[in-house]
Amino acid sequence: MTALIHPTALVSPRAEIGRDVVIGPFCVVDEDVVIGDGTELSAYVRLRPRARVGKRCRLFEHGVVAGEPQDHSYRGEPNDVVIGDDVTLREFVTVNRPVGEGAVTVVGDHCLLMEGVHVAHNVRIGSHVVIANKVGLSGHVVVEDNVTLGGMAGVHQFVHIGRYCMVGGLSKIVKDLPPFVLADGRPARIYGLNRIGLRRNGFSASDRERLKAIYEALYQGGLPLREALDRLVALQQGDSFVEEIASFVASGSRGLAPWSRGHVEPRGGYGD
Repeated sequence: MTALIHPTALVSPRAEIGRDVVIGPFCVVDEDVVIGDGTELSAYVRLRPRARVGKRCRLFEHGVVAGEPQDHSYRGEPNDVVIGDDVTLREFVTVNRPVGEGAVTVVGDHCLLMEGVHVAHNVRIGSHVVIANKVGLSGHVVVEDNVTLGGMAGVHQFVHIGRYCMVGGLSKIVKDLPPFVLADGRPARIYGLNRIGLRRNGFSASDRERLKAIYEALYQGGLPLREALDRLVALQQGDSFVEEIASFVASGSRGLAPWSRGHVEPRGGYGD
């Protein structure tokens, strides 16, 4: 089946449209756009130049992909926004082009971005990520695989969020969140492991206990964080979790979020 394009849509002849694509009423697809097979655009979607949308995606009303970045340093660099396969962008989602020659803004495969989410320039989102309503990701944020962000959370520029994190709604994330943790608050603090998420994704009880012990040693062992991490690496060479956390810390520029002394369940705000 060839593409099904509504007669009110404006589609550039220089756009690359895959098979079985559906383009709804009043959409605008500019030149130098790629749409993968089986993707569906609802009404009023705008794909700006350099948008690269994968296969079997669903883009809902009033979304804009590859709009110009909201950054004073932008000088018209012809950079790409890459949306992976099987991605859902709900109403009013915006994903901006990056700044800097050769840079890219990325949303990985199998992601769900709910209504009103904003993905700023140079953001990199991994696969199987769920971002609830009206979350804002500032420039250069990195969100690794299998993260869940609660509704109306705000993420400071250059923050790095490790894989399998769960972040409560309305949180203000100004420091890096290492992998596997549960975080909440303004500013966000860590309240333990994301135990439910880890269990649902096949992490064994022994894996979860190892992670708990690692973070207890890092945050509650009485040593400065960097010294505690160096000690862990030296004592547990070859431990994949220790190596992942050490690599995460080394790659960041914002410092790690603090560990809370108390325990609270994350607030609501995870969308519908």
